[in-house]
Amino acid sequence: MGRRTAFLGSWLILGVVFVTSVTWPSACRAASKPITLETLLEEMVDRDTIARLPDPAYTCKQASSYDRHSTEPGSPTWWANMDRSYFVRVDQNDGRTEHVLMDAEGPGAVVRFWATWHGPGGGEFSNGTMRIYLDGQPEPAVAGPLADLISGGVLVAEPLSQGVSAQTAYRHRGHNLYLPIPYARHCKITYQTDVLIDDGAHKGEALYYQINYRTYEPKTEVESFSSEVLRRAQGTVARVQALLSQPRPFGLDDLEEEALEGRLSPGKDRSLTIKGEKAIRGLQFQLKADDLAQALRSTIIEIAFDGTRTIWCPIGDFFGTGYHIRPHTTWYTDVSVNRVLSCRWVMPFHRQAKITIRDLGAQRVELAYGRIQTGPWDWDDRSCHFHASWKQWAGIETQSNERAKDLGALDLNWVTVRGQGTYVGDTLTLFNTANTWWGEGDEKIYVDGESFPSHIGTGTEDYYGYAWCRPEFFESAFHAQPSGDGNLVAGFSVNCRYRSLDAIPFRKSIQFDMELWHWARTKMNYAPTTFWYARPGATCDVEPNAEEARRAVAQKVEDIVKPRRVENALEGETLKVAECTGGTTEIQDLPQHNWSNNRQLWWRHAQEQDRLVVEFPIGEEGDYDVTLGITKARDYGIVRIAINGQTKIDSLDGYNGSVIAADVKLPTCRLHQGTNRLEVTILGSNPEAIKSHMFGLDYILATKRSR
Repeated sequence: MGRRTAFLGSWLILGVVFVTSVTWPSACRAASKPITLETLLEEMVDRDTIARLPDPAYTCKQASSYDRHSTEPGSPTWWANMDRSYFVRVDQNDGRTEHVLMDAEGPGAVVRFWATWHGPGGGEFSNGTMRIYLDGQPEPAVAGPLADLISGGVLVAEPLSQGVSAQTAYRHRGHNLYLPIPYARHCKITYQTDVLIDDGAHKGEALYYQINYRTYEPKTEVESFSSEVLRRAQGTVARVQALLSQPRPFGLDDLEEEALEGRLSPGKDRSLTIKGEKAIRGLQFQLKADDLAQALRSTIIEIAFDGTRTIWCPIGDFFGTGYHIRPHTTWYTDVSVNRVLSCRWVMPFHRQAKITIRDLGAQRVELAYGRIQTGPWDWDDRSCHFHASWKQWAGIETQSNERAKDLGALDLNWVTVRGQGTYVGDTLTLFNTANTWWGEGDEKIYVDGESFPSHIGTGTEDYYGYAWCRPEFFESAFHAQPSGDGNLVAGFSVNCRYRSLDAIPFRKSIQFDMELWHWARTKMNYAPTTFWYARPGATCDVEPNAEEARRAVAQKVEDIVKPRRVENALEGETLKVAECTGGTTEIQDLPQHNWSNNRQLWWRHAQEQDRLVVEFPIGEEGDYDVTLGITKARDYGIVRIAINGQTKIDSLDGYNGSVIAADVKLPTCRLHQGTNRLEVTILGSNPEAIKSHMFGLDYILATKRSR
C-alpha cells in the first residue's frame, strides 16, 4: 500500500489541473504532422474526426488475457473461460520475471487499457509492477504499481483514468486508462509480481486485462511517449479532461436548429427533411406516453442519408437508456432527469437527410420535444454516413448451444458490415430472468475477413469497462452502466461502450460477435444496438424488425419465462415452518429449475439428525395420495420423510449431478382435517455429494383417494 510512485524516465507524480475556461480543439490534424500525445488527445475530443476514414490509416487490435485454449471458432474449446493470467510470454530481465502482456511493432499507440485483478487470497489489491518499454529501449518509459498507473491517478486524473473513487470499491468496477501512449517503432508492456500467478491449477494472483492499440501505416511519424512529453502536454490534458468531464450542452453552438414534434398515432410517423451538404450535430427528443417503457421500445428513430436508410432503432436503445429512463451522461449521449434524450454523434450527408420518428406500438405517443441541430460539412472521399442497427433475441435460451452444452456458451452475431468504415460503439439492453450473472461471454471481433478475431475479450462486463458482475450505476465519457439492476438478480440492465481513439477501422468488412454465457440455464431478452460509420454503399446483415420492436417489454420474469404450475398443489414457499432444529430456511426464486411457480422452500446449513417440520392444510380427513415436488442437486442430502409422525420414506437421496426438479410419490397417507405436518430429517450425504445437506420443497400435492 505504500508504493505510490510511477517512473517515467525519472519519477514523476502529476497533480490534477483545473481550468476555468474551455475551448474547442482545432480541426483534425493535417496528415503531414507527426502523431503525438497532444494530437491524439485533440483527436479524442474532435467529434468530426471519427466521421471520416482515418488519415493516416491505422488498424486497431486488442491484446488480452483471454483463455488460450480458445484456438479455433466452433471447436469444443472455443468457449474456454479461464480468461486470466494468460500472457504473450515470460521474460527474464535483469533478474526479474516479467510477464509480457503486449508486444507490438509500431508505429502505433496504446489507446485503451482495462484491467482488474484479485490477490492470492482473493483480495482486491494488485501486488504487481507494470512496465511499458518503447522503441527497444532497455529502461521503461513508464513503470510503477499497476493499480496506480491505470486508475490511481498517478499518470493522469479522471476521467482519462477511471476505476477507483471514494464512493466505489475496487471490486465494483474495472480499472480504465484512456491516456494514449504513442510509440514510434515498438511497444512492450510487462507485469511483474512477487507472488504466485494463478494458472488455474495453482491459486494465486490473477490478472485480467484488455489493451487496445493502434498500428499506423509504415513510415508514419510518431513521437514516442516520455515524461517530458507528458509534462509538455499538460495544457492539452487539462483541456481534454474538462471537455470529457462536462460534455458541452446543446444550444451553445452557432448551429441551425429545426423542430420535430407532435402526436403520433399507432402506425403513424412524423418526419423532417434537411437539404444541403451538412452534418447533424445534435439530436434531442422527449416522449410522453401512458406506458413510457413500451413507447421507448416501440417508437423508432429512422434516418436516411442521401437516399439510403442507415439508422433504424428503438429510440430508447439508440440513446443508450433502453426501455427505462436511466439518467446518465457520456461523451456521445445524455439522458436527463427530465427524460430528454440527447446525442452528439456527428452525422454528415452530401445532399439531404430525412429524420423519421415512427410509432409502431398500440398506444398514442406524444413527441413532446424534438430538436435537430445541423452545421456545415465539407463532403469528401473520406466522409462517412452514420449507421445504427438494432436486433433482439427475445426469450433466448441460455446454455443451450449443442456444441458448447458442457460450457453453456454460444456466439451471437450482433452485426456484420460489408464495406469501408469505422466501428464506433454499442449498447446492450437486456432483461435477466435468473438471480445470477448473465454476462460471462467474450466479444469476438473479426476485421476484413480474419479467420481468428483480432479482438477477443475476457467477459462482457470487462468489455463494458467494469468487473465482477457488479450492479452499481456508473457513468464516464466512453463507457457506462445506466442500470445494473438485472446483473445478479432478475431484472433490467443496460450497458454502453462508445469508442474514440479505440474505434476500429475496416476496409472490407467487420463482424462483431458476442458470446452469450449465463451462469444459469434460463431464458432472457437480449438486445444490442451497434454504431458505425461507413462510406456510401456499405451494407449490414441486420434488417429492421418491427415485430420485435412491438413486442411488449419485460417488466418481470413471467414476461419471458412462463412459470410451471402444478394444479391444486400447495406451494412449498407458502407453507409455515413449524420447526427447524438446525440450519436456515428461505424462499429461493430461480425460474431456470422448472419449479412450480419458479420457487421452492430451501433448507440449508443443516447437520445430520437436524429436523425440519412444515405444516400444510387439508380440507377433509381421509386417505390421500401425496406427491412431493423436491429438488435434487450435487449439494443436497439424504433425508427421511414422515407425515404426521409416520415414516413414509426411510431414505431419500437428494444427490444429482445437476439441479433437477423431481416428483416423489409417498405411500398412502392418512391426513387430518386442518393442519398436517411434513417432517424431514437429515441422515447424511451421498459419497459423491458436496456435504451441504440441503433440502428443497417445491410443492405438496395431496389427492383424496376414492373409496
